[in-house]
Amino acid sequence: QLQLVESGGGLVQPGGSLRLSCAAPGFRLDYYAVGWFRQAPGKERESVSCVDGDGDRTNVSNSVKGRFTISRDNAKKMVYLQMDNLKPEDTAVYYCAASQKTYLSNCWSPLYDYWGQGTQVTVST
Repeated sequence: QLQLVESGGGLVQPGGSLRLSCAAPGFRLDYYAVGWFRQAPGKERESVSCVDGDGDRTNVSNSVKGRFTISRDNAKKMVYLQMDNLKPEDTAVYYCAASQKTYLSNCWSPLYDYWGQGTQVTVST
């Protein structure tokens, strides 16, 4: 079945930037809508941003609006989350998820069928 692999996480100082990547080796990821979610210690998982299969419709959480940007390059079979002006409260495990609904741009987690293992993002001095 579809397996998602996230990369790009790490330790960064407040105000810094990271770019997360999501890939599905051996699959046509452009057949799926993709979302980014995150979970901080002691908190419930929350949505961050989502994009449909064509990359023409997106949703962004108010908590990251203006700082994070989701995009996809279907030629490279990749989905990205550009994270700028990072804050300590952005510290979390970030997950990539895929939905079989190609035209979905809703970020409600039960709509997503496949999940990656997550990549740690830590924002600290």
